[in-house]
Amino acid sequence: MVGEQIQQVEEGIATIIQTLKADPYSIETLWVSIIVFAGQPKTIVPLQEIVSFYPPRFPIGSGTSLSKGLKHLMFELQGNIVKTTYERKGDWKPIVFLFTDGVPTDDTTAAITEWKQNWARTANMVAISFGDESNTHLLGQLTENVLLFKNTNTQSYKQFFKWVTDSIKTSSESVDKNASGFELSRLDEEIVTKIDLSKSQPSRQYIDNNFVVLSGKCQNTKRPYLIKYKKVIDNSDFAGLNYQTMSYSLVGGFQVDTTYYELSDGKETNLKINTSELMGAPTCPCCGNQNAFAVCVCDKIHCIGNEEISTCPWCNTQGTYGSISSNFDINRTQG
Repeated sequence: MVGEQIQQVEEGIATIIQTLKADPYSIETLWVSIIVFAGQPKTIVPLQEIVSFYPPRFPIGSGTSLSKGLKHLMFELQGNIVKTTYERKGDWKPIVFLFTDGVPTDDTTAAITEWKQNWARTANMVAISFGDESNTHLLGQLTENVLLFKNTNTQSYKQFFKWVTDSIKTSSESVDKNASGFELSRLDEEIVTKIDLSKSQPSRQYIDNNFVVLSGKCQNTKRPYLIKYKKVIDNSDFAGLNYQTMSYSLVGGFQVDTTYYELSDGKETNLKINTSELMGAPTCPCCGNQNAFAVCVCDKIHCIGNEEISTCPWCNTQGTYGSISSNFDINRTQG
């Protein structure tokens, strides 16, 4: 979700918390935690009362390891949820909002089986696809509540997070009235729609081909950054033949911090993309150098400016850079 999406999510979470802190039912009943997952999962906000909760900054990592994210979620649920016994009243069923904008980059079979066996009946999950690039068939194995958020503009994000807030408030009121404790607010189908899972097709790919993400490092600041491209399908009509061509259009360059490596799984993917498929190149988001897409002999990407001799921040090789007319393969991350 690097780029505008992650900023919108951060602002949306902040709005949710601000609204819920003013709601008497939520203050009495609601505890909140936030888990992020990329190549690795991490709890960035431990489970705590809503009154003590302050919205965090969301880190970025390489990959979408849904299996590790699910296992981490189940570990947290196991350690934090108080179960009802003869001696005490336990917690209500936790509500899990799962946000994803892509397909898993690992095998989720074992984690999904564990979720269905141990948690599907004791937790309420709502899986939400940000855009139509997610593997909805796989999400349907986790829950019947699979929704599509049409993240088209800033206003749609505001309306979406208002819907999430209303759903949490409705569930809190349900708890207070000793009802089910899980009631989603009414959907505005212009913003959020329920996906017909009977039409979802299974997928076994472990790379998200909806996006291409390249990892670079700033020559001047030594800070990491990402270059993100989004898939574009063009319909062509040549000599009376209709066919489609695929390429990737530049979304932008985005500075990240060292938590990017912490949340990445550290594996070499050997994934390649030919530069003929990539449209556009950004300036360096860290120092402003005009070219953020220089490739060293070590095959790593970094930025260059007007200096005569450049130094690769990955391997410290020094050299002079020029342009070439031919296309070549470049390493990509898992996205």
